This record gives sequence, C-alpha cells and structure tokens, in this order.
Amino acid sequence: MEATQAEEIHLRHVETDVLIPKMMREKAKERCADRVEAFNHCCKDSGFFMVFKCREENAALKDCLTQHYKDPDFFQMCKQEYIQEKIEFERTGIPAKNRRQKLPTTM
Repeated sequence: MEATQAEEIHLRHVETDVLIPKMMREKAKERCADRVEAFNHCCKDSGFFMVFKCREENAALKDCLTQHYKDPDFFQMCKQEYIQEKIEFERTGIPAKNRRQKLPTTM
C-alpha cells in the first residue's frame, strides 16, 4: 500500500526544486567523501594559495558531484526517500531528523 501512496503523493514546487536537490547534495557529498576530504586537506595545507594549488582536487570534486546531480536515477532515489520520509512524518508527526537521533539510555 505504501508503494501506491508514494506514487500518488503530490509534491509541491519547493519540494521538487529545493528540498529534494538539498537531499541530493548531502548524499552526493557522502558518495564523494574521498574527493571532499582531498580538497579540504589541500585547502588546509595551501592556505591563501589554495585557489591556484587545489585546482585539480576542486575539478575532481566538481566532476563527482555533477555526475550525481545529473543522474536521473539518483534523483528518483532521493525523491522516493523524501516521499517515504514525508509519509512517515504524516503518520507519526515526528520529523525525520528527530527519528534518526538516538534515544538516551536510562540506567
């Protein structure tokens, strides 16, 4: 039944143009973590000259991120995940970030 709900749910303009792309950026950064780390390391080591010294790392990072941004399957995956989070929020009333937090253990 949830699969039919996910297909029938209507997304607002802000969801398709802002919220889902935001989710895509976060996931793309996770998938390109090695390139993000290399770029950050280069910037820390280069200081003021990072604009000139880190061009290669920046280009590799941009290529990786752009590859994910332009992938229609990646967009659909993020869209379906967003819809599932939206359905779960409507069902429980608890935002996704609050559900992901670990509950404190009591002794």
